[in-house]
Order: sequence, then C-alpha cells, then structure tokens
Amino acid sequence: MKKNIYVGGLPYAITDDRLEETFSEYGPVESARVITDRMTGQSRGFGFVEMDEADGQKAISALNGTQLGGRTLTVNEARPRENRSGGGGGGYRKSGRGRW
Repeated sequence: MKKNIYVGGLPYAITDDRLEETFSEYGPVESARVITDRMTGQSRGFGFVEMDEADGQKAISALNGTQLGGRTLTVNEARPRENRSGGGGGGYRKSGRGRW
C-alpha cells in the first residue's frame, strides 16, 4: 500500500529531483512533486511524495521538524483533497439598464 506524504516548509529553490533524493534515503520513492504557482511557475513551498507505507512512515518520523535549505520541514501524511465548489463569481456587474 502507498503512503501519500505532505511536505511543507520547502525551500523555494528545491526541485522535484532534490525532493525525491531527500526521501529516497528512507526507501524507494514512487513520485515526488513540488507544487508550483500556475501563473509564475515559482514553488509554493510545499510538495507531495508517494512511497511504500512502511518506508513513508520512516521518512515522516525522520524528516518532520528537520532543516532543509535553512527552512524547517513539516512532514506528515497527506489528507485527502477536499472537493471545492465550482465557480467563484460574486463581483459587481453593471447591466447597463436603469440606475442603481
């Protein structure tokens, strides 16, 4: 069974490969992904790693609260993604008819 791990407090210059390398010390890494801003491509300072359950638990225990690139990592089991309701909207919209 796989464990999905949340990694917060990442240095903004970290790459997917460096994240994978950090976790691979505790076992084979299925995937490692640094989350980036859609508009700028800059790291958002967190990411996700997927590993075997036992190796993932070892990595969480070993890495949570440690320093990487001068920042303190928060490492724990990722929670399932919440469903978001669609469409924001809500802004002022002038119809062009009549007066307000």
